[in-house]
Amino acid sequence: MRNKWSARRRAESGGERERNWAPSLSSISVAVLGLLLSACAVGPRYQAPELPEAASSVGYTPEPLPQQTASAAATDGVAQRFALGQDIPEQWWTLYGSDALNQLIKQALSSSPNLAAAQAALRQAQEVYTGTSASLLTPNVNAQLGAGRERIAAVSSSVPGGFTTGLYNAQVNVAYSVDVFGGNYSAVEAQQASVDFQRYQLEATYLALSSNVVTAAISEASLREQIKALGEVLDAQLKQQAVIEQQFAVGAVGLSPVIAQRSAVAATQAQIPPLEKSLDVVRHQLSVLVGRLPGEQGMPRFELGSLHLPQELPVSVPSELVRQRPDIRASEAQLHQAAALANVATANLYPQFNLTASLGSEALKSSQLFSSGWGFWSLIGGVTQPIFDGGALKAKQRAAQAALDVAAARYRSTLLQAFQNVADSLRALQADANTLQAQALAEQLAKESLDLTATQYDLGAVSYLALLDSQRTYLQAHIALVNARAARFADTAALFQAMGGGWWNRSADLPQVSLNNPKRER
Repeated sequence: MRNKWSARRRAESGGERERNWAPSLSSISVAVLGLLLSACAVGPRYQAPELPEAASSVGYTPEPLPQQTASAAATDGVAQRFALGQDIPEQWWTLYGSDALNQLIKQALSSSPNLAAAQAALRQAQEVYTGTSASLLTPNVNAQLGAGRERIAAVSSSVPGGFTTGLYNAQVNVAYSVDVFGGNYSAVEAQQASVDFQRYQLEATYLALSSNVVTAAISEASLREQIKALGEVLDAQLKQQAVIEQQFAVGAVGLSPVIAQRSAVAATQAQIPPLEKSLDVVRHQLSVLVGRLPGEQGMPRFELGSLHLPQELPVSVPSELVRQRPDIRASEAQLHQAAALANVATANLYPQFNLTASLGSEALKSSQLFSSGWGFWSLIGGVTQPIFDGGALKAKQRAAQAALDVAAARYRSTLLQAFQNVADSLRALQADANTLQAQALAEQLAKESLDLTATQYDLGAVSYLALLDSQRTYLQAHIALVNARAARFADTAALFQAMGGGWWNRSADLPQVSLNNPKRER
């Protein structure tokens, strides 16, 4: 705290300072503006990486994509057409034609804790960006008001017995770091890239959530169909067993066919519990995906017969995939952030310019605080230049450049993985159609063979081993047919996910997920 003597000295020269006050503030503004206009970044400005040339000139797979897949004479055996260049709808899961599935995904998007966490992470990044830009790109202005009483000893004041005085102070302080070499701007740019990363992470979470719900629903439908198929086979085996048991009772057959049939029935029965276990696991997974506890009631049932296989498959051109995949966009945001941080590390090698200013009034009495003659101001400019730090700043710059190289390599890896996902899905859909076509024929022939063998066995024309072999063949063909049907549904969902899921066509922002979180103590 300044004492009364400094206050008096200011009072004596106050008139001169008051006269120079306005011109001095103008000079400050001109100086700050000049420094701002002279600011320049020392590193290269970020530019989005270009798409590999091959991605624009070739397709996703070495062989040209056919116009459509094969068809099969079976349920869900329709041909699927590849619509190259057609855009993906926002709610692509509605193409499965299931109201229960649509409602379940709607519930998941409003209750999923994973989506809530991604939304909160985005809000956090946005607030950090706001704080960073405010602190680095704008002056720091604060006001100060003080009042105090002080007893001055006689030895210090030369006044017998000493005296007591008051001192009142009011001032505004301004501090600004002049971004001559662009370090502050690059730091804000890095934080903006972090916001972009969290935004695309949110889209990736949205895509993964909707895709996982669809996939889990298809898995449930497939498992139910497999259990149903095993039940049908088991019923046929039990009927056959009853016939053999009756034949054994009257002495028409020996014990060996009876034991063999009982063994076949037991083997079929043994296959059902693992499938029921998997069905329960999938049901639990679906409950958690939509934000429910596994024990809660009200979850819909899914069967293959309630799902419609999409016949029109939109396939984006390769040059558009980069802008549609949220994981690629997120990886690019990390690359942008690394480039900006590399510029920050480079700018730290150069001088740092700081500008501070104060404007205020100081008086011995509160009534004089804002009177003429008691005002003061100051303007201080400073430059800090690192001279010797043991190579720390240079090492940090090299580390930032290495981090940029890491981000560039990861971006390239993400890009390649995305194109592989699409290529795998396209080939899988073609293979699924061919598999269903072949498996439908195999199941039909196996059923005809089983019916014929069963008739021949009843007539005594073939041995029981031939019947048992026909039963086993039909069982395998029937289960394989169910799996082939389910694979077409699942790989269709995988293609929509690999293409990015259509989030860019969303007409409105995602609703904020509201969870019943416990209140935080204050």
